[in-house]
Amino acid sequence: MKAYVMDAFSAQIFGGNQAGVALPETTLSDALMQQIAAEFKHSETAFVQKEADGTVTLRYFTPAGEVELCGHATIASFALLRSLDLLQDDLHTAHTKAGDLTIDVSGDTVWMDMAPPVLLRELPEAEWPALYEAYGLTVADRPEGFVPKIVSTGLADIMMPVRDHETLMRAVQNAPVVTDLSKFYDVTGVHMFCLGEDCTAYCSNYAPLYDIPEECATGTSNGALTYYLYLQGLVKAGEENVFVQGEHMNRPSEIRSRLKVEGDAVTVQVGGRAVMSMECEVKL
Repeated sequence: MKAYVMDAFSAQIFGGNQAGVALPETTLSDALMQQIAAEFKHSETAFVQKEADGTVTLRYFTPAGEVELCGHATIASFALLRSLDLLQDDLHTAHTKAGDLTIDVSGDTVWMDMAPPVLLRELPEAEWPALYEAYGLTVADRPEGFVPKIVSTGLADIMMPVRDHETLMRAVQNAPVVTDLSKFYDVTGVHMFCLGEDCTAYCSNYAPLYDIPEECATGTSNGALTYYLYLQGLVKAGEENVFVQGEHMNRPSEIRSRLKVEGDAVTVQVGGRAVMSMECEVKL
């Protein structure tokens, strides 16, 4: 089976967030896909199946288990298919366990629709200290007017606001505590952010529950952050937003988003580029 490593949300190899992308020619068992993802050791590996009607089915596995959706692995998968001439610039449909998504492929940039954004809950003030202390911070590091909230555009994450870039960079995760918090809140992880001057926001993403201590680019999380900031009145429909993530890991990534509002319906798209850094064959 052909398999690849793609560097997503980057224009050059060894930048952005790596994802495994596998192109099986036959149906693989869940157990085998899990083993392959564990062998790749990337935060996610996507298994891609081109359907007879031209649509694409995607399944995503971390080293610890299957997840319903992964933004950077989706960007990686469609960028790979485009580079291999397996699809052309156009609108495409991706079938995922989080629902069907529209993928806009245009040259070296891939835009994907997120699942409909949902504000799941706002963390009450009494629960803030435990969250901030899990990163060596205090509630004094929370910016005025911003509240931790659980938001989903396919995967639920805690949106954790901090007051500035310096605070973001000095945060140190207590992984066992964050794992327990993730289980308690039934979320994938924590998406910490501060507003930026030369970008919309700087971000760090943590998902130790899924054996991902930190991730340098997360499309679903920044889709959720786009909606969070929209609810705050800081993001407007039709504008392009830029999120910088992965600085802790020395793999700075650039994730773009845009938002469309039609009546009561809000749609979030996340976009970026991806380049191939490795190609291999998996012996099945």
